[in-house]
Amino acid sequence: MTSISISQPAAPAASLPNLRERLPKLEPRKKRAVPAGSQPVPSTPSLPPPPTASTLSYQVPSRRILSTKDHDLFLSSLTYDLILAFVFGLSDAVTDTPTSDLKDADCSPAVKNLVAILDEAEALVLATPPEDAEGSRFGNKLFRTFLDKAKSASPSWHLSLGLSSPEAIAEVETYLNNSFGNRSRIDYGSGHELNFVMWLLCLYQLQIIQKSDFKALVLRVFSRYLALMRAIQSTYYLEPAGSHGVWGLDDYQFLPFLFGASQLLHHPFITPLAIHQELTLEEFGHDFLYLDQVNFVNSTKTVQGLRWHSPMLDDISSAKSWTKIEGGMRKMFVAEVLRKLPVMQHFLFGSLIPAVADMSEEPAGGADDADEADSGDVCAAHGGVKHAHKLNSWGDCCGIKVPSALAAAQAMRKQGGGEALRRIPFD
Repeated sequence: MTSISISQPAAPAASLPNLRERLPKLEPRKKRAVPAGSQPVPSTPSLPPPPTASTLSYQVPSRRILSTKDHDLFLSSLTYDLILAFVFGLSDAVTDTPTSDLKDADCSPAVKNLVAILDEAEALVLATPPEDAEGSRFGNKLFRTFLDKAKSASPSWHLSLGLSSPEAIAEVETYLNNSFGNRSRIDYGSGHELNFVMWLLCLYQLQIIQKSDFKALVLRVFSRYLALMRAIQSTYYLEPAGSHGVWGLDDYQFLPFLFGASQLLHHPFITPLAIHQELTLEEFGHDFLYLDQVNFVNSTKTVQGLRWHSPMLDDISSAKSWTKIEGGMRKMFVAEVLRKLPVMQHFLFGSLIPAVADMSEEPAGGADDADEADSGDVCAAHGGVKHAHKLNSWGDCCGIKVPSALAAAQAMRKQGGGEALRRIPFD
């Protein structure tokens, strides 16, 4: 007889486990904690009004950061806040603003005079051709002749801006004269670039330029200064002021990346990765300082690709947004310029950009870059110039002599290299 199995009736629903009680309740994801040691993005301090003219006692600017103590005093001073407010104020003024949006009619007479001064400076470059250095890739000595001509023309330039006091001109022109590069070393770097912006700050302090000029100061005046410095670098082969600039953002400039990131802050289709697209650089470089500077950097290198000659720019391009890059540039300006003693020991203080009273004082006449006499030991690598020694990870304190990238690129073209660039990690 065949046995028939009878299935048991299903258990009542009430005996099934209530999974709702076992599943954890969904909660909003907690905001990720800021990594330890991460610094917040520096904000733009309030820009104080210019000082009253009657309170000023003009003086030739001199170095006052001669020790770590002096540097610490500076970092906690009102002058530090003034510099941040001015530089970040310039950057804020061009947020989401292509260069072509600024028309000539929007520029004040003072801005037009500043551009004319830089035009005259470039005319001096053309009138002072370099001597034949027999293929040398290091700085050409005729650069010093250009500096002499610019210094001679400087008083008349400042008279055209409305400065009539010889004492005021002597103070303000020092920053402009030091913005073209170092006379003794024939080099150029972010410290010289900072001198140019401090020249503009002095003119703001004297009420020659106004806060309403800030957009034009970046898109017309600073942009013209960049073009002038490229002409100077191409003509005289100025060496990078830093020992290892190839591993930084740029061998020479920093502020085009800060101002340029602000210009692109909320751009609808140009992303950070666009710096790898030649067509984008070519089509939009004239409108955005960031793209224009990347384009210029590419043109000066004897290797192809940002990953080889500018790895930091290459890394930054992977950022998700220009907001991230702009914030990073602000952090970098504070950390790599204002908080770096090797940079700030060359900074000049006068009555318009005052030092803290307790800072060290340099002997009179020490502000000229040609006769710099910083505190510290005499160093043969800097031609016997005294300066504070600070060893870096390469074991050198004051810089390894680095040839001009522009000179290397031109030398390669003269040898018939053309655009056939070698894919090697360094030159």
